[in-house]
Amino acid sequence: MNAFRRIVLYSKPYWKRMAIAAVVSTGVGAMDGAFAYLVEPLLKKIFAEKDLLIFSLLPVGIIVLFIIRGVCRFTNDYLMRTAGQMAVQGVRNEIYQRNMRLSLGFFQRQTTGGLMSRVLNDVNMMQEGVGTVITGLFRDGLSAISLLGVIFYRNWELALISFIVIPVTVYPAQKIGKRIKHLAKEGQGKMGDIAGILQETFSGIKVIKAFGLEEREVDKFRNHNRDFYYYQRKAIKYEALSTPVIEFITSFGVAAVIWVGGANVMSGRMTAAEFFSFVTAMVLMYSPIKKLTNAYNVMQRSIGASERVFEIIDAEPDIVDAPDAEPVSRVRGEVEFRNVSFSYDDEEVLKGISLSARKGEVVALVGPSGGGKTTLVSLIPRFYDVKSGEVLVDGRDIRNLVLADLLKQISLVDQETILFNDTIANNIRYGRPDAIDADVEAAARAAFAHDFILEMPEGYQTNIGDRGVRLSGGQRQRLCIARAILKDAPILILDEATSALDTESEQMVQKALENLMANRTTFVIAHRLSTIFRADRIVAIENGEIKESGTHAELLEKGGLYKRLYDMQFQG
Repeated sequence: MNAFRRIVLYSKPYWKRMAIAAVVSTGVGAMDGAFAYLVEPLLKKIFAEKDLLIFSLLPVGIIVLFIIRGVCRFTNDYLMRTAGQMAVQGVRNEIYQRNMRLSLGFFQRQTTGGLMSRVLNDVNMMQEGVGTVITGLFRDGLSAISLLGVIFYRNWELALISFIVIPVTVYPAQKIGKRIKHLAKEGQGKMGDIAGILQETFSGIKVIKAFGLEEREVDKFRNHNRDFYYYQRKAIKYEALSTPVIEFITSFGVAAVIWVGGANVMSGRMTAAEFFSFVTAMVLMYSPIKKLTNAYNVMQRSIGASERVFEIIDAEPDIVDAPDAEPVSRVRGEVEFRNVSFSYDDEEVLKGISLSARKGEVVALVGPSGGGKTTLVSLIPRFYDVKSGEVLVDGRDIRNLVLADLLKQISLVDQETILFNDTIANNIRYGRPDAIDADVEAAARAAFAHDFILEMPEGYQTNIGDRGVRLSGGQRQRLCIARAILKDAPILILDEATSALDTESEQMVQKALENLMANRTTFVIAHRLSTIFRADRIVAIENGEIKESGTHAELLEKGGLYKRLYDMQFQG
């Protein structure tokens, strides 16, 4: 119930709306009780006393009664459900906000589809639970209480007989509800798998088409969809079983009341009108109780989904500011790795790395794939924290700096060109949202992107599609460079920025990179050695260790790892 209490807490800001709904819901419950109570006196007036006025007004009274009841029911449902919708909207906002604040390592441990499923499907299931349960508790709960009052008023002995079976329904309802909760949680996990397949399929559709593997992907999706169906089928089975079980148990109470009440009427201890009024109230009372049971099942489904949502909301970021973190304005750009070691879980990636870069220096990192180059530069913006040693900027340990301030000092151009489904101008402006159009254009010119942008249908206001799909690889990379130029950070990280480009595009991008690197401390990761011949220092890394360091000419003379890599690329 702790999860459900947390859900309800999100409804707290909308208590006025819920209070009005609660007051109106008393009208629904009162109408049910009034209808059951008035059966006995109306029957007496009409059939015993032959009161024609009451008889003629009865149809009108019934219509008016149901109009009032309908208005109350609509108002209650609308206000309660909208309050639930707004509460769950707050949940969705919070889970997205928490996702954005979690560290990079968290996203590498999760699947994209699983995270999407929690934000969309799980929160939707929570929404269903909040609306149904809160509405049911107020409206059906009050209705059951008012009808219970009528049957006890009419005949407390028969009331006890009818009521005694209700506690018996609690145990099977609870057992079924717990099973539904478990199945809902597992089913939502399977829905996350489906979302993951969709994300992979749509983002990799070109590769799937190129290899002609559409049918294989369809089969994979069909299998995961079948697994999801199995969980849904079990949940449906238990939900469908719930109502018949409750009705079967309550039938004993109904049968006992009819047996005992009928005997009382035949013996003269109770009139037929009183008995009919009692039976009406009893039958009406079982209806809201049954609805409450169904609401309990919905609540269990909702709790199963909410536990998955709260796992994300409660997750703590790996990288946080120190209690005494120092604010940073603009740094000079001196970077030092001091005896740095790092590991992913039990896999050691970096071993005792010591390396420094002076202000404005270009340091190139080369070496075989998997040697730890990308991990090393990822420590500078604190995507991860070192396991031992220190990373310093301007002589200060970056763990003692305000993280948001540190990130302002660093620009990143990655081999994977990440662009957003927005205009060209907004993609360039992403690193500096307050930049004016003139600054955006200046950055684009420096990145040699201005000319091709003007050829686009709407120039800088052209929408480039999902991940910049409407642009070539070279064009996408130059926009990323323009974005980094506009940010104007003193430290620059280039991770294979030209690895996926053809020769002509690479030359254009290389010119743009030269503009970007000017007067910035730059770390360049490159497999194409031709792009880093003029670096101030080249560092060869293998198996997480620095093997050698020097200029291009010095390393060729040493005849070590760098010379071996050079010969492999230029042996022709």
